Amino acid sequence: MFAGTTMLLTAAAQAAEIAAQTGAVPPETGGLPQLNSHHFLPQLFWLAVTFVTLLFVMSKIALPRVGEVLEERRDRIKRDLDAAARLKAETDKALADYEKALSDARTNASGIAKETRERLASETETERHRVDEQIAAKLREAEKRIAGTKSKATSAIGDIATDTARAVVEKLIGQSVTPDEVKKVLRPVAGE
Repeated sequence: MFAGTTMLLTAAAQAAEIAAQTGAVPPETGGLPQLNSHHFLPQLFWLAVTFVTLLFVMSKIALPRVGEVLEERRDRIKRDLDAAARLKAETDKALADYEKALSDARTNASGIAKETRERLASETETERHRVDEQIAAKLREAEKRIAGTKSKATSAIGDIATDTARAVVEKLIGQSVTPDEVKKVLRPVAGE
């Protein structure tokens, strides 16, 4: 590439020298100098010099810097993608751990709720049996009192009936009767 450029520069320099030696300098005419055919050789010479200089600057200074920037950018993008992939993996792992912990917590809560229900049911059943036993004991005691009161009442009924019968007999016949005589008479009637 540089060899072709060097040859072009050499040819342009030689053409400019030949034009200067032969005195082929064109007369000044009006119009644009770049369109004047007598000015083509110096223009080509400076074009070649500018091209070579620009090529040198671009290849030695600008293009390496652009290449470094591109390489740095490529590396940064790769690092960012790697970091993003790593963070995504960590996030996925954390999410899976969270889901597992949540599932374990639900299972644990369900177990605790079941255990609490069973314990409360057991305590309620125990308390119900205790209360049933207290009620049964009070009922037995009340039945004993009722039976005692009933037997007192029945024995008192006999005494009241005897006293009443004595009073009625005394009023009717005018004689006094003993309680034993009234009981003898009332016993066969009470037995029917």
